[in-house]
Amino acid sequence: MENKFCKLLEANNSVLLLVDYQARMVYGIESHDRTSLKNNVMALAKGAEVLGIPTILTTINAKNNGVFLPEIVEMFPDSQVIDRKMPGFDAFDDKELLDAVKKTGRKQLVLSGLWTSMCMSLTSLHGLREGFDVFGVMDAAGSETLYAHNMAVERMIQAGVVPCTWMQTVSEWMNNWQNPKAGDLYMKVYRVYSGFFGQKDAE
Repeated sequence: MENKFCKLLEANNSVLLLVDYQARMVYGIESHDRTSLKNNVMALAKGAEVLGIPTILTTINAKNNGVFLPEIVEMFPDSQVIDRKMPGFDAFDDKELLDAVKKTGRKQLVLSGLWTSMCMSLTSLHGLREGFDVFGVMDAAGSETLYAHNMAVERMIQAGVVPCTWMQTVSEWMNNWQNPKAGDLYMKVYRVYSGFFGQKDAE
């Protein structure tokens, strides 16, 4: 039996889903530093933009919870933000969103969202039931407490979600430094969002 935990992410087989990065949801994060969390999801989104990975953005009750982070929306001018009509914690209960993800034809679902304990975890589980290989970018997610975040991560892993970080994800998409987009990724992602790569080059 094939072990999906041994499979690397492939840029040409991935779709990125970002769930509920909205003002009110961000304000509710107590598990992590909010600035760091925003940095990480921005890095993840920018990597997807540079590599041309289909990216789907979704909100819940945008009228009250706020719009999706504008800096990320601007990265994907051809992608409409889907404000879900189904008012639940599982984003895939909304048929429009699930259909949009399926329409990409990609098998590897890379997902992160707010909050880890609710919309991210329940959507990840639904993604598994739909037959996707689900990769959860855990350092771009946050929850109401650190305990809630950690328990949600454990639950997702137990169910079969592959845990990732933003740098791991972008690096696997790139595959190696001979990728034609490596230069862009270095300048627009690694140097901007990573403390290590962001250091001034040695004189």
